[in-house]
Amino acid sequence: MPTARMSDIAKMAGVSTSAVSLALNGRDGVSPETRRRIAEIAASLGWYPNAAARALTGRRVNAIGVVLTRPPQYLGREPFFMSFLAGLQAGLTGVDGSVLMHITTSVEEEVATYRRWSAEKRVDGLVLLDLQVNDDRPRIVTELDLPAVVVGSPQHAGGLPAVWTDDDSAIRAAVTYLASQGHSRLARITDHSRMAHTSIRTRAFLSACHDLDLPTPAVVEIDPSNGGTQEAIEAVLRRPNRPTGLLFDVDLMAIAALNVARSLGLAVPADLSIITYDDSLLCEATQPAITALNHDVHAYGAHAARMLLNVLDGEPQPDELDALPQLIVRESSGARGTPTP
Repeated sequence: MPTARMSDIAKMAGVSTSAVSLALNGRDGVSPETRRRIAEIAASLGWYPNAAARALTGRRVNAIGVVLTRPPQYLGREPFFMSFLAGLQAGLTGVDGSVLMHITTSVEEEVATYRRWSAEKRVDGLVLLDLQVNDDRPRIVTELDLPAVVVGSPQHAGGLPAVWTDDDSAIRAAVTYLASQGHSRLARITDHSRMAHTSIRTRAFLSACHDLDLPTPAVVEIDPSNGGTQEAIEAVLRRPNRPTGLLFDVDLMAIAALNVARSLGLAVPADLSIITYDDSLLCEATQPAITALNHDVHAYGAHAARMLLNVLDGEPQPDELDALPQLIVRESSGARGTPTP
């Protein structure tokens, strides 16, 4: 079906093309009744504003951009991103906005995407994810004059508005809980140590163990996108004086740990307590259910969207704490020697 044009709408409404342009772009110069009639005809013809044409006039294109630099096959298995993106779209409700998402496998390709979007005026602003230590992206998007909100700690946001969760306090709460249950030998199993949130959580983990006079814990980095997760966890659990408490950054790795524990004859939580970050539905579906640091990821995405809309409206936008993740104790953790429920 051919795309409807303003001239088609004008003919059906019995008005000039310029009147149609005024009505559909929310400008003065037409009566409320004429504006309503034009809008109804446009809707019946399936007419939508041309984003490229809007961009040429300096108006918004009603799209915000997100680039995920992760292996595509990993994103399909990781619940966090899908929930966050759904929240991001929900945060645009009422402004007729959409999320333009692009998947890359390198930071260089990600930056090239930002440059292209800026040149083509494809998006009004950006939400930056996976903030890294010494991240250069905030500086680059600022130089490109692309409004942006960073999802991550303000200390790594390069002066851009940041929305964040209190990872430090959450990790300390998890370590304190494990210690209270009689676990002194702990290990933290992470992914992507270059990530700012990973760095913050690891520092909090080591500091909390030190403050509680626990033995020096293990910190092990695993890249779950490259496979080998179960083998790496098994190596940790076969160490002399193996840890009795494991703290994960990713729920998929915590699920893998349940399988490894079974294969080694370790009972959870009698022999091994497991806690993970990002409490997805998967944590409740396992047997035993997994103790997790819970925060509403969908609401997190919506929060980021609202902040970016404020920035686009020219409003001062300070950094905002989204949430302090709460420890939800389930059957995968408990006092040492506690029988499996």
